[in-house]
Amino acid sequence: MLYADKSGRIFDHPYYRMAGHLGDKPFSLEPADLLPMPAYSKLFYIPECPPIGLDPVTGEYVTVPEIKINSRTTPCFAVAAFPESGIVRTHLPAVAYGSKAYTLPMWGYTAVGFNEDQYWIAGFRIEANPKWDPRNYDDRKLLQAIRRLEKSQAAGPLQNHLKHCALYNHCFAAKNLFLGRWEAPLPVSRTCNARCLGCLSLQPEKSCEASHHRIAFKPSIEEIASLAIRHLDQAPEPIVSFGQGCEGEPLTEYKLIAAAIRAIRAQTSKGTVNLNTNGSWPERVRLVAESGLDSIRISLNSAQPELYHAYYRPKNYRFDDVLESIRIAQNLGLYTMINYLVFPGITDQAAELKALKKLIRSTGLHFIHLKNLNIDPQLYLKKMPKPAAPGIGLKNMTEILKAEFPDLQLGYFNQPVR
Repeated sequence: MLYADKSGRIFDHPYYRMAGHLGDKPFSLEPADLLPMPAYSKLFYIPECPPIGLDPVTGEYVTVPEIKINSRTTPCFAVAAFPESGIVRTHLPAVAYGSKAYTLPMWGYTAVGFNEDQYWIAGFRIEANPKWDPRNYDDRKLLQAIRRLEKSQAAGPLQNHLKHCALYNHCFAAKNLFLGRWEAPLPVSRTCNARCLGCLSLQPEKSCEASHHRIAFKPSIEEIASLAIRHLDQAPEPIVSFGQGCEGEPLTEYKLIAAAIRAIRAQTSKGTVNLNTNGSWPERVRLVAESGLDSIRISLNSAQPELYHAYYRPKNYRFDDVLESIRIAQNLGLYTMINYLVFPGITDQAAELKALKKLIRSTGLHFIHLKNLNIDPQLYLKKMPKPAAPGIGLKNMTEILKAEFPDLQLGYFNQPVR
């Protein structure tokens, strides 16, 4: 078991063993549940909240508020990890949240322990993709690439916004735009028609600070098309994507997106034009699709309406609209994906698996992204309907989906489709 002192220094406990949470229940972890923590993962400590450990003699779960070493007593705070992209967490950190009076920042908090001189996290790798490996994002090369682009063409508001995203928010997609490769972003929307609990770009004052600022202007068709055409014509395996973490819901600007796609496709047929969306307006999805869209990724936290509504808190749309958007996209020949925001102990419920299977069969979608839901675990558990039973485990759930839907792709990253 790991713990931290009040300064955030991390130690391994000399007696208690690592535990993890499924939902709000502690579980012991077997070697098969763990993998060595990749080098570019992050570690956090959770102030005011002691860890819960497993007593190796009694088998009981014990809250550990302090430790006494050499007659000195030190408060113990829980430790969590945030895994590299491509890893699905299977257990939350085992934490006693009783003293917490704040909201944790929006990260994918994961159980972590220490053994044999290394950290171990509770999770499994669903996809390995070198395009998103942090080792391939050297900011020294990024600065040179930004200077080259700014010399070759005058920067507009959208390019300047993405420059900030690349340099200060360390958005890999924004970096790709300047590095001239792979997937690049095209944010357009200032507003949203949902109030997601875990929104990365807008949080209420009494919550945590948003991870990054939301775009504050409406880009022009000309600048969107110019950046996209350059990227699609020159980049290897190029994708340009509307719908980013630094914007609201892109379908609020569906006319702008449709016009921009027509302008892009009038100049180049290369690469993939993708839309990341909540899928709330089926007819707007249809219009954008018919303008020349290649792929679509629609976000869900659940295939059950009551859980979906509890997280997304939609304004003037319903879960059935989202399902209809998935069907329309698939019927129009788009490469159709869902961005499935998973949470141990909630997503792996038997009722959720049943609902997800029904969704897959009824829509014929092609790909499910298994993405860790970045949110304060205590907040999410408070807002979701209480689970009826312990989860079956996300790893087990993934194996069931692979066996029952052999043509369905499971992964983590957007794919080029042209």
